[in-house]
Amino acid sequence: MDEPRMDETEQHVMPTYARAAEVFVAGRGATVVDRDGREFLDFLAGIAVSALGHAHPELSAAVADQIGRVAHLSNLFRHPFSEQVAARLCAHTAMDAVFFTNSGTESMECALKLARRAMGRRGTPARTSFVALEGGFHGRTLGALSLTHAEKYRVPFGPLLDVAWVPPGDLAALERCLHERLPAALVIEPIQGEGGVRELPGDYLRGARELCDRTGTILVHDEIQSGCGRTGHFLAAQHHDVTPDVVTIAKPIAAGLPMGACLARGELAHVFDKGDHGSTFAGGPLVCRAALVFLDALDGGLLDNVAARGAELRAGLERLAAELPVIAEVRGRGLMLGLRLHHSAALAQRRLYDAGLIVNCTAGDVLRLLPPFVVSSAQIDTALGQLRSVLTGLPANQETA
Repeated sequence: MDEPRMDETEQHVMPTYARAAEVFVAGRGATVVDRDGREFLDFLAGIAVSALGHAHPELSAAVADQIGRVAHLSNLFRHPFSEQVAARLCAHTAMDAVFFTNSGTESMECALKLARRAMGRRGTPARTSFVALEGGFHGRTLGALSLTHAEKYRVPFGPLLDVAWVPPGDLAALERCLHERLPAALVIEPIQGEGGVRELPGDYLRGARELCDRTGTILVHDEIQSGCGRTGHFLAAQHHDVTPDVVTIAKPIAAGLPMGACLARGELAHVFDKGDHGSTFAGGPLVCRAALVFLDALDGGLLDNVAARGAELRAGLERLAAELPVIAEVRGRGLMLGLRLHHSAALAQRRLYDAGLIVNCTAGDVLRLLPPFVVSSAQIDTALGQLRSVLTGLPANQETA
């Protein structure tokens, strides 16, 4: 079968994405290949999804085997893998129960419903609003979109849920807001991904935990981008010994297949009754089989690779920051890192892409690096060399850009 031309592939697709011109057809590990045979080093990993890289042999074998057995059953029936995945996720997160979803956005929708249902059961049904942080991004469906701070995402689709935003890191503002509003839940990304790879301080996360306990507010951590091992711990908040009431995960959990989860502990693990929430596709045998491959790899030493390669990449970025005046700051942890530039981040992203390194630009001035967990030291070195070459070529200041 002949491959369609680019204009044909885009003809019937709603124009919601600014797609690159290349058509990618294959990959292996941390590299992808376009149909002209050109290789790119993938330091975006499908926006933090492809943790095992591309064409991972164990994943490929497991998915091929499962598709030849049974791919889908619906949640009306059991299969051998759902409880295995659920138990291991609970063990990794200190949670008690899981609701499987198909995406991070759906995980957030589940968390919002869970919080409201819990308030009704506690006898405080008027607590229906939410508090979130400025700079946060939580998804595109109406509930998750309500929490997403940037007006460009929200305004065309209002009116949305009742949400108040507070500045990240400001415990006094958070305390005032929680006491005044008494919301159903506070929703926090321990590391804001779309907000510029901004890591919240441990003291702030611990303070937010205490304030939620004091006000009876449910604490939801959105670890869709920062979770599942990307920072060197399974959850980013674990670096600071903070445990939320609810945590949402997705992106890498099935190593490229669409899967997410909303996890809860204590009373919240038992808030939903039968029929309160559901999903046709979520938690099926195919994606759960893939999740087991991912979890086996993570527990089998891959988490150590994240920590080691993340330290190498961070050290290399710090060296670049000391050398190049265009770099304002290195952000993040593990293999979730950001390079904030004084100017021209979008230009740098385009030039890096032309040089064969895939990253993206977020929050206007940050180059976001999200390599697969299987990235090698040699590939880290290659990426750092490409960054040095491109950033050295940028203008010295904004006036000459």
